Amino acid sequence: MRKILNFINRGGVILLLLTFSLNVMAQGQIQGTVLDEHGEGAVGATIQIRGTAQGTIADIAGNFTISAPAGSILVISYVGYVTQEVAATANMRVVLQPDSELLDELVVIGYGTVRRSEITAAVSHLTADDFNTITSPNVMELARGRIPGLIVTNSHGTDPREGASFQIRGVGTIHGSVSPLVVIDGVPDADLSTVAPEDIESFSVLRDASAAAIYGTRGANGVILITTRKSARGEQRTRFEYSTTFSHEYVYRLPRMLTAAEYRTYMASGKFNSHQMVDHGGNEDWSRILVNSGNLSQTHNFSVSGGQRNGNHRVSLYYMDNDPIAIRSGQTRWGGRVNANQFGLNDRLEMRFDTGVDFRTRDNVGTRNAWEQTAQINPTLNAKQEDGSYTFISGFGMYNPLERYNTMRDYSERLTWTGSARVTINILEGLRFSTQSNWQQRHEIRSSYWDRDSERSKDQFQGGGRAQKWSNRDIRQSIESTIDYQRVFNNIHSLNAVVGHSYEYNVYEEFDAWNTGFMNDVFLYNHLGNGTGNTIAGRDRSNMGSNKYDFKLASFFGRVNYVLMDKYQFSATVRHEGTSRFGANHRWGTFPALSAGWVLSQEDFIKDNFALIDFLQLRAGFGVTGSMPTSNYLYMATLGTGGEQNIPGFGWMQTWGPNRNPNPNLKWERREELNIGLEIAFLNRFRGTIDVYNRMTKDLLEDFSVPQPPYILDTMWANVGSIRNRGVELGINANVVQNNKFSWDVTANYFYQINRLMSMSNEYFSREYRSFGGVGGPGSLGDAIRTEVGQPLGQFYGRRFAGLDDQGRWLFYNKNNEPVLNSAFNNAEDRTWIGNGVPPHHASLINNFRFRQFDFSFMLRGKFGFDILNVQDMFYGNLTFLPNNVMHSAITTHADLTEAPQISDYYLERGDFVKLDNVTIGYTFKFANQDWIRNLRVFAAGNNLATFTGFSGLTPEVQDTGLTTGIAGREFFPISSTVMFGLNIGF
Repeated sequence: MRKILNFINRGGVILLLLTFSLNVMAQGQIQGTVLDEHGEGAVGATIQIRGTAQGTIADIAGNFTISAPAGSILVISYVGYVTQEVAATANMRVVLQPDSELLDELVVIGYGTVRRSEITAAVSHLTADDFNTITSPNVMELARGRIPGLIVTNSHGTDPREGASFQIRGVGTIHGSVSPLVVIDGVPDADLSTVAPEDIESFSVLRDASAAAIYGTRGANGVILITTRKSARGEQRTRFEYSTTFSHEYVYRLPRMLTAAEYRTYMASGKFNSHQMVDHGGNEDWSRILVNSGNLSQTHNFSVSGGQRNGNHRVSLYYMDNDPIAIRSGQTRWGGRVNANQFGLNDRLEMRFDTGVDFRTRDNVGTRNAWEQTAQINPTLNAKQEDGSYTFISGFGMYNPLERYNTMRDYSERLTWTGSARVTINILEGLRFSTQSNWQQRHEIRSSYWDRDSERSKDQFQGGGRAQKWSNRDIRQSIESTIDYQRVFNNIHSLNAVVGHSYEYNVYEEFDAWNTGFMNDVFLYNHLGNGTGNTIAGRDRSNMGSNKYDFKLASFFGRVNYVLMDKYQFSATVRHEGTSRFGANHRWGTFPALSAGWVLSQEDFIKDNFALIDFLQLRAGFGVTGSMPTSNYLYMATLGTGGEQNIPGFGWMQTWGPNRNPNPNLKWERREELNIGLEIAFLNRFRGTIDVYNRMTKDLLEDFSVPQPPYILDTMWANVGSIRNRGVELGINANVVQNNKFSWDVTANYFYQINRLMSMSNEYFSREYRSFGGVGGPGSLGDAIRTEVGQPLGQFYGRRFAGLDDQGRWLFYNKNNEPVLNSAFNNAEDRTWIGNGVPPHHASLINNFRFRQFDFSFMLRGKFGFDILNVQDMFYGNLTFLPNNVMHSAITTHADLTEAPQISDYYLERGDFVKLDNVTIGYTFKFANQDWIRNLRVFAAGNNLATFTGFSGLTPEVQDTGLTTGIAGREFFPISSTVMFGLNIGF
């Protein structure tokens, strides 16, 4: 399988050599065979006559024929193996030797590439071969479980409209972004929606500051570098590739609510609150009423590539129709990418053009709140009356979701386009100049309409329809220019240097308007002016608003990599950066980094005593990155609107006043990180890495209380406080078994993290804590998470359960460790730390097997050592919510409880889990004596097949990125398993 994929990836070079071989006339025919170290034919190996452009390729069995003059030297190369030069002989047989675990492989880093063996920072690298057993419409899900330190979480189940959240090495900010920078083909802050998984060529992750400092502020959370597939340069025939999948989802888990029969049984029991229950005579399974049992999703990807001596191109198109397990939640996407490269001036000039476009439409009616409604509605209420009308659901915040789904339209359309043009001039040997201009634009329109006979229109809009439109546009422009120099001196000194300049301008604007009082539903949301909302008595029932902001980012940067005798490695980086989001006093920041590596395997004491070791490197790096706020204008005094005032002579007018205190001394958050790592490879089959890091974020941006006067307002932004992140990351790759019939590859990753708030005060500003994770609901229970100085991030703060009294009332421990009734509990003094929602331990295990033409893979992934606040069980597992429906746990586990819920460790559960993420089985066909079809693979796969956990809720994979972690909320999207079938074909 791997050899066929290698053949695909090298198709351009292969076909170039094949074309040139046709020009060789009247020469001797040399026949031979190229084999790998296991005696298997090296399909696609290239055989070239040294000093010429004449060549050919090996067939499926490794056989080749070439016309070569007597005494010719043949150069035989194969990806992953040492290139050999052998004299041409009759019926020759060449056995290749593996290239020592691809240490010369080029890895993409910031503004350049380096050999894998020369990396001195925490950098992970994946290629298309690592993804060939995974099928996912989400690019980031391809890397889930494959890179230590990288968290990829989709806490929204299989809702296709919600992307995965991702984070590297924990949270280092309170108000800044926690997401890493994404760079696609050199375009910073690139939108992942513009690239399909099938277009990925390589995936590099810069995990530590010494690697990411070249990106300055944007690299504070790590950097993800994605390179898309491109055609190889040279004369070659046109290549076509097509892939498709069809998938179906099955409900894996829904909340266990009372059925109508169970509801009636408890109603007749005479137990707590049963007298409030009402039997409406129906028998509705609300948990299934929104399930799309006939769902079928499909994806299609088609690409064409080709090349000539002075250029190449690749065009890909995709179509994705996501028909999920929940009705009115679908999404359709289509788009593509175009890459073209042109060379001239005797290869001194290179021009590259890349563009990607993604257009998506989605149905927004299906929501997690609607699924919450299905959980709490009385099961003896039917969704429809006997006359076909929808049943009206009374109660605070409650509604009939089926009625809403059929009387509401809510659609959005989003167009994302990105384009870049790059010009590279090779000035002298090893010296080149490059400049790249990038443009990225996203435009979204969302339209909604409530029918005149909808429940909401009748209740709030006096029977007139309600229409609304939103529109926003986000434009990102940047230009980056670099000069880089690469040279090897005297075969012992290797120098790689780059200097550059970057400028970025972002502008965002939005507009929305809504109106009511539509007398018919004909025009939906297309004629907002036809509504009469502003004339309806009582209050204004129309509105509009708009917003616009922009910011600029400029920087100068440089990096020098030096390697002495292939064993002593040094790297130094600096970036000087300025942004319009800070005032003149601290607009610019400088972010340096240093790292070094020692390749011990090049030392004689390792070579002589540890012959099994192929590569052993010790490395260390220290770097500083910066973080800026996600909001604009925080450093300056701004104005906001107030109420309307009757101004004599002018009438009622809108008033304006200050809404922010200025602080021209606002500056960057600084993240200082030390990373120490070790990488080892041995027996040409095993490779492992371990990294230990310590990161401190200083000068946290926070909003503090200030006195009035002298300040105009009672809060002001300032740089105070620090967060520390520590962790260990371990990665292992093993080629356990490798022969011509069977292979077994294993990838295992583990990482440990701990994040702690170290300070939040100085001589001018002080704050003890911040709260997150509002639970809401009846009783307004407040926030469940408190971030306090000296405590880990993600700490749950609440009551400690001490039991129930004989009347079923809460007993909680007070600060003196005495059990007291909830009415006697002092909320300000008695609450304490009760758990933590951030998983400190992450692990994954990926196994890939190949037997002849069959391949089989599976991935296990787990998180350990954290707690989950089961808010769903907190509310719906409580009998005080009768006569609405409750969970089965309310009449079993919590049957003795007679008081409303409280945030306490009673509802904390251990979140540890192991998930069978993916299982794939495939078969690759071999086509001997075929010149029109290159490869064909069919496969079947299953995603989210099983979760092994003690957590009683829907899923233990809740949000674990950012500061609000470990909360399983009341709203939900059904958890499903997916089965899919697909094929990949190349011709």
